[in-house]
Amino acid sequence: PVQYVPGFVHLPSARQLTVQMMQNPQILAALQERLDGLVGSPSGYMESLPKVVKRRVNALKNLQVKCAHIEAKFYEEVHELERKYAALYQPLFDKRSDIVKAAYEPTEEECEWKADEEEELTEEMKEKAKVEEEKKDEEKEDPKGIPEFWLTVFKNVDLLSDMLQEHDEPILKHLQDIKVKFSDPGQPMSFSLEFYFEPNEFFTNTLLTKTYKMRSEPDENDPFSFDGPEIMGCTGCTIDWTKGKNITLKTIKKKQKHKGRGTVRTVTKTVPNDSFFNFFTPPDVPESGDLDEDSEAVLAADFEIGHFIRERIVPRAVLYFTGEAIEDDDDDYDEEGEEADDEEGEEEGEEENDPDYDPKVGRRAYC
Repeated sequence: PVQYVPGFVHLPSARQLTVQMMQNPQILAALQERLDGLVGSPSGYMESLPKVVKRRVNALKNLQVKCAHIEAKFYEEVHELERKYAALYQPLFDKRSDIVKAAYEPTEEECEWKADEEEELTEEMKEKAKVEEEKKDEEKEDPKGIPEFWLTVFKNVDLLSDMLQEHDEPILKHLQDIKVKFSDPGQPMSFSLEFYFEPNEFFTNTLLTKTYKMRSEPDENDPFSFDGPEIMGCTGCTIDWTKGKNITLKTIKKKQKHKGRGTVRTVTKTVPNDSFFNFFTPPDVPESGDLDEDSEAVLAADFEIGHFIRERIVPRAVLYFTGEAIEDDDDDYDEEGEEADDEEGEEEGEEENDPDYDPKVGRRAYC
């Protein structure tokens, strides 16, 4: 114990000071800011190396730049392979589309599927279940194809369901197919998402498109940042809405008071409305590449959605329809951090804290 001596000012120990400082949120914030500024900065070790060693390190860096260019070529060839195999997948996807929209009725053989839970059922139980299913089918009106297939897919996937509004659903019931189209050989790297609709009361288009432009080459000013193809921008299409059916706009009424006379008038304004179909009118990316924060956030989310539709939704649509793919996606994430305190939990939704989040897509384009 420290002896108390009257007349002397007793200062806290170094340990006590440290504890007090670490409990002060302002000091903690300042420390974190300082540490963040050190990330990626030289440790001082390089400066301490002899000049002749530094020269050799520079030679290694030049080799690394050449590696980045080879990696870029690798991804270009991966893109070519994707195009090649897309042509092999397409007949199967076309048949899927025909079944969904009732253009083709699959045979008994094609419909046979042994589900896991059926493996242990006795023949008697299977027969009973079959009779009950047939009875239910008789009671219902005979449906055509697989009703609301793509709408169900969208509603089952959080990333897409977050975009959906109630007024989008009647339109998406008319969505018959989604296809991915890759750029032609020799053309700049890109891919398009094609949404096919049956004739409907909402717009006259039968096809809506969204094209994503990609780049697979290291940045001359920062070659070491290259980590695979980047989505550089996207373009949508014009939707030819039927009069009075444009759900991406809404009419609001506002009251305005005259400054001088004090009279009040009601004015009608047309303003943007939340809708999935805003997906087809993304913000323009200026040639300079400079965007405000809102536009940058919208585009980052847009790129992630476009990539997800291309990589997951189109190839595995039936599994998202049944929910099986969603379970697989959940298995991809571990449960670390579940017991974190409230302060950490508040930041769970921030995109910059998500290790899988990458607005430029990068290597994830081929994961």
